Parts: sequence; C-alpha cells; structure tokens
Amino acid sequence: MPKQETFFTIKYSNMTSTVTYLGDLRTNATHLPSKSGFITDAPIDNKGKGEAFSPTDTVATALASCLLTIMGIKGDNLQIDLTGTTATVTKVMGVEPRRIIEVKIDVTFLKGFDSKTQNLLERAALTCPVANSLHPDLIQNITFNWPS
Repeated sequence: MPKQETFFTIKYSNMTSTVTYLGDLRTNATHLPSKSGFITDAPIDNKGKGEAFSPTDTVATALASCLLTIMGIKGDNLQIDLTGTTATVTKVMGVEPRRIIEVKIDVTFLKGFDSKTQNLLERAALTCPVANSLHPDLIQNITFNWPS
C-alpha cells in the first residue's frame, strides 16, 4: 500500500455556524458560540435584492477583517495600538465561471511607526488565515497607507 502524504494538520475542528435559507435569495447566518448573526442577499446583478452583503462580499470582507485582526495581535505583542485602522474593500468578479477574481484592500493607519514596525505589521497581515485559505488564482491586492 502506498504511503499517504499529509498536506496539512487539523489542529481542531468545531462547528462554527448555522446558515438558514430564508427564501428570496437571502440567508441568515448565526455564529453558534455568540448567537450573533448576519444576513446575506444575492447581488442585484445576480437576481438578488442587494439589500445586504452578498456571500462573495463576505469572503472579500473576511480577508480584510482577518488581516486587521492579525495586525492587531501583532500590535498587541509590540505594545502598539492600531485602533481606528480601516480597510476599504473592493471585490472584482469574473465570469464563466462566476467567481471572485480579485480583492483590493486599502489599509489606512491613523498612526505611523518606524519602518521596521510597519514592515512587521504588513508581513503579519499578509499571513492571515483567510489569505492562506483562498485559491492561489485569486489576486489579493493589499495596499498599506501610512501617514507621512
């Protein structure tokens, strides 16, 4: 019998959420531990109402949320406060098959730091779990804007 290679290690696996289809191309997602939730709508260009995040919007937004969170963790380790840092997200869709082909994220910091610290924060952001989970063909165009 050939030896199987292990490509990843599962550290833990927990059920995170439930998603319920509400009809009219809308879902309700509930985070099980906190009971918080959100709805998604299909976008207007895909037969939806566009009254909430679309599922692909949540993917693009998750990337921004993840990189800000990872930078926050690195900032805590460096004893610096990144409160107020924002990320503006633009999702670019492709066709045939319909999919996200690029996520553009502009990260804007309220405070500048020395170049070494800025580099550490940027490198940390680019290693966030969502970034590492997305398909390698998806372009992740991340720009870091530091005050002068």
